[in-house]
Amino acid sequence: MVRGSSAKVTSERFNETHLAVVDAVDYYLNSLGPKKRSFIREIFDQHHYPDELNDAMVSLGLFGALIPACYGGTEAGLLSMVLAMERFSAFGLGNTLALLITMDTMAILTGASESMRRRFLPKIASGEIKTAFAITEPGAGTNSFELTLSAKAASDGTEYVLSGEKAWITGVDRADYVLVVARTTTLEEIKRSNLKRSFGLTLFLVPTNASGLSKVKMSTVGVEGYNQFQLFFDNVEVSSELVLGEVNHGASVLFSALNPERIVAAAMAVGSVDYFVNKAIEYAKERVVFGGRSIAHYQSLQHPLARIRTTQEGARLLTYEAAQAFDRGTAPQEVGTYANMAKYLASEVAFEAIDRSLAAHGGTGFVLETEIVQMLASTRLSKTAPINNEMVLNYIAETELGLPRSY
Repeated sequence: MVRGSSAKVTSERFNETHLAVVDAVDYYLNSLGPKKRSFIREIFDQHHYPDELNDAMVSLGLFGALIPACYGGTEAGLLSMVLAMERFSAFGLGNTLALLITMDTMAILTGASESMRRRFLPKIASGEIKTAFAITEPGAGTNSFELTLSAKAASDGTEYVLSGEKAWITGVDRADYVLVVARTTTLEEIKRSNLKRSFGLTLFLVPTNASGLSKVKMSTVGVEGYNQFQLFFDNVEVSSELVLGEVNHGASVLFSALNPERIVAAAMAVGSVDYFVNKAIEYAKERVVFGGRSIAHYQSLQHPLARIRTTQEGARLLTYEAAQAFDRGTAPQEVGTYANMAKYLASEVAFEAIDRSLAAHGGTGFVLETEIVQMLASTRLSKTAPINNEMVLNYIAETELGLPRSY
């Protein structure tokens, strides 16, 4: 059986909460035994993330990691969530919905009213409510400021009417609410009034069973365990009580949630490296081709894996630093630098790791029972979502190197 995470979590570097979370997660994962393989088949062959794993994450307090105790959370912090998701991913059990719930939680904490926090946060922590996230549109992917889904206020101000389309929305069929980014000021008005591009966006927490909201499953691959959907909003009425943050200024709330999203994404990519490298090592020690020695003796196999392990550790430390900075309340721009660097490096090394693991296995790597090749699309997707690595490099070039804006 493939070993788990290579992360060294000791009392010299982590506090008691972190150690307790790691112990609890390790105990749970080790208790699964052979069931881990059945879960992998359910995720990657049946395209369904197991309810048992979601329930376990709730029981472990992970969905409440960012939630204060007064709202029913564990206050374990983002680093605890990172450590946990890295360990799940080291067994091929990363959970995209957990990532979305983490970022939505941060948006609620940042932008919601007190009554809304008390209404939603305890139920998120307990697993009673799950949330998805909807920002991308057919014509607005990387450039979110070009989105056009409109939200018009009713004359009495008690509700908004949403009209338009979203696409590539993950897990909305498994969620109770979806955090929707909509326009309360049109692009034409913004250009005419010479307003900032970030103006005019407003966040709404929309019930997934809302009247007028249609979900059409997309034929996509990459988010194994969850489906992606086109969402059609046909005059969907949403109470003004479900607005997060100030109308037209939702971008500030949104940006507060993007750092945790990228940090958790980095953690899952870092963990997946262990899965692929460990699979390669186990196979290489058993496979004999020439001269009676296993292929594990060959430097052509050893050196790539050693480089990957070295790069993985760099990505891991960046991810931990990003999470710790977030938990310390460091300025979002500084956190964003670490978060983007971590996401970039982790996704790059994860894709290299699956490629080298397939190379080590040869033809066996393309047998489904080996449980590697079906993860190829999702690993490649980590370089594209939640933000593509080219845009990450643009960000680093501009903010860290002082180079002119290139887009």
